[in-house]
Amino acid sequence: MINLLQNNDILQPFMKFTIIGAINSIIDLTSLNLLLFLFPTENSIILMLFNTIAYTLAMINSYFWNANWTFHQHATKSRREFLYFIIQAIISLIINTIVFVRGAFLLRILAVPTIYEQNIAKGLAMLISGIASFTFMRVIVFRKRRPKAKRMYVILTFKNRTIAKRMIDTM
Repeated sequence: MINLLQNNDILQPFMKFTIIGAINSIIDLTSLNLLLFLFPTENSIILMLFNTIAYTLAMINSYFWNANWTFHQHATKSRREFLYFIIQAIISLIINTIVFVRGAFLLRILAVPTIYEQNIAKGLAMLISGIASFTFMRVIVFRKRRPKAKRMYVILTFKNRTIAKRMIDTM
């Protein structure tokens, strides 16, 4: 078992990700609650739309900070990396939306105002999709890249005669 407190390779990025996640949560929750305040609804389609808008605003913030702070050693800021980020964001959004909408539906059994049900469901959705997002970003989007090997020829000679030629990879 890996001791997270001794492994800065995991702990440090996770702590930075958690700080950014808290900021993203504020953006996400504030946006969602503003939309719910202005346009109260229990309609699942509208809830999905509101959740998508709020989550997208948080993801824009997330890419900027994770590429420039959390995973800056491995971030290339290439089109490919950004595409992988978008793919992970879409997968995380799907997870977030399913948990949020289903959770809000299931929490209707509680005798509390709808806005509380929706915020409890959103908190659970953020937790689950946040874990998935960190995993995707660490393993796929901002993964450590191995340095490309340099190739060179080694020529073995004896008395001005070539005995062997071989291409080898070096670091």
